[in-house]
Amino acid sequence: MNLWSYPKIVAHRGGGKLAPENTLAAIDVGAKYGHTMIEFDAKLSRDGHIFLLHDDTLERTSNGHGVAGNFDWSQLVNIDAGSWYSQEFANEHLPLLSQVAERCQQHRMMANIEIKPTTGLERKTGTVVALAARQLWEGQTAPLLSSFSIESLEAAQAAAPELPRGLLLEEWREDWRELTTRLGCVSIHLDHLLLDKARVELLKQAGLYILVYTVNDPERAKLLLAWGVDAICTDRIDLIGPNFPAE
Repeated sequence: MNLWSYPKIVAHRGGGKLAPENTLAAIDVGAKYGHTMIEFDAKLSRDGHIFLLHDDTLERTSNGHGVAGNFDWSQLVNIDAGSWYSQEFANEHLPLLSQVAERCQQHRMMANIEIKPTTGLERKTGTVVALAARQLWEGQTAPLLSSFSIESLEAAQAAAPELPRGLLLEEWREDWRELTTRLGCVSIHLDHLLLDKARVELLKQAGLYILVYTVNDPERAKLLLAWGVDAICTDRIDLIGPNFPAE
């Protein structure tokens, strides 16, 4: 079984900086630029629906207010998640994971689902997202599940062990080998600034694939790929395109 069939370039939150993040419109923009894989953030509404949002709270990327996970989906569904970016995207809504799976199938795109639990719902979110991902992406390339939350990854591992998992780290941890082994991770996802050539070689020797975020400088992207990094998540989906660095 091939645990890594993903492209070198991943569109961050769907459309990078060219569309309101974590929306269907963003996914369409990513597809417009030819990208074949997107990254996005998934969390739970109070009544258990899986939807896309990065922050715990609604304020930064919508006209809503408060902790999103404290609301039922019926309260979240009509929130405007596009006007903050521009009027071109007015009335763009928070999408359900099921809608994202359909859009990925439509555009033939692969997915990195970051499990982004509301504080206190780490295990439940990991379980629910993994089970839904297994069902919704049936017949497509298996989505890559990742999270900063070790609890969420543990729950995802127990719920759908066959789905590939990646451990997200924003700081270097000396116990990365123990953690990735225990969690059955195929990959480690790191802030690109944490890496140098020696660390890349160390991680590769351990048999891990490496995804880095968020790389917006083409020269830095070329260097990371030359070191052996497997995938680059970028906001500049226009500068760092799907065929990078050939273009």
